[in-house]
Amino acid sequence: MEIQELKALIKESVREVLREERLLLCQVLIPYVSDEEQSDIETEFGAPSDYDDDEVVDMTHWVKHGGQISQEGN
Repeated sequence: MEIQELKALIKESVREVLREERLLLCQVLIPYVSDEEQSDIETEFGAPSDYDDDEVVDMTHWVKHGGQISQEGN
């Protein structure tokens, strides 16, 4: 295996680990919400399915891959 191939393999492995750790950190930072509290929130603000597409931003790509948030082609 050549040095460049080894470097590329290590770089990709580090990216994967960082991506996994970022997801774990997000899970840890999300506070617990009881069913009753969730019901109160949905009563006050509505459910996500009630919002128009232009009122929300899909953060899935950002959480998984980092970088900028794109509102197109989510």
